Amino acid sequence: MIEFRLDTHSGVSPYLQLVHQVRQAMRLGLLDEGDQLPTVKDVVATLAINPNTVLKAYRELEHAGLASARPGVGTFITATLGEGGRAAHPALRRDLERWLAKARLAGLDPESIRALFDATFRDAAEEVVA
Repeated sequence: MIEFRLDTHSGVSPYLQLVHQVRQAMRLGLLDEGDQLPTVKDVVATLAINPNTVLKAYRELEHAGLASARPGVGTFITATLGEGGRAAHPALRRDLERWLAKARLAGLDPESIRALFDATFRDAAEEVVA
């Protein structure tokens, strides 16, 4: 089951952070069709946020066709994302972990690592489009 985390410094609204985390978990194969999302009550207790925030995130997932609420039962994943390439995830993750270790050894703090990764990712994505 997914465990939500909120980054209060990200500038992204809490409900969107929840939506992004569900989508990411689906892409990584951590959530599959039929899996139940944590109850609103559980998310509220864990994150100390307003229940309406969780409900808004779950409604957004429903609107996107990714989840479905079953009254009295819970909210369930109804679709899949990113099936292709999942077999390569473990090896790619190990490569990324080695890269992160090198970045830390080079003295980069987490924000610098993220900035370098984001810039490189953006540049590589632009090369693919061009």
